[in-house]
Amino acid sequence: MDLERYWQAVLRQDRETLRSFFHPDAWVNWHNTGERFTVEEFIRANCEYPGEWEGELERVEKTGSLIITAARVFSREQGLSFHVTSFLREREGKIAALDEYWGDDGPGARRRYYAITDEGRRRWAEGRQEWENTRALLDALTSAEED
Repeated sequence: MDLERYWQAVLRQDRETLRSFFHPDAWVNWHNTGERFTVEEFIRANCEYPGEWEGELERVEKTGSLIITAARVFSREQGLSFHVTSFLREREGKIAALDEYWGDDGPGARRRYYAITDEGRRRWAEGRQEWENTRALLDALTSAEED
């Protein structure tokens, strides 16, 4: 199965190409919203979703008839960005079942900057000295056993 082509069909909202990837009695679950679709319902939901979309397939893993994909999907005009993890069950070269988990990338957390304080420097020096003392003791003990 050509997963790059599948994801391009999803992003282009291409009904006919999407339909060609699915087994006729396949089903789709969107677990984040609790929705379950037939193939035709999934294609309708995907193709009628507003906006123009772009994206990239970031990872594919396959084990037996299970294919796992991770993709980034983003809106051209609205600045929205999502990651989707998809679990595809393959039968006869087609998607027989699709479970998807969508997550909103949202704005990233504000970057935080830290600086070590004088107290932190003092504690680090004490800890380092304790380590050096312990190491010296262990070195002396192990070299005494070797003699």
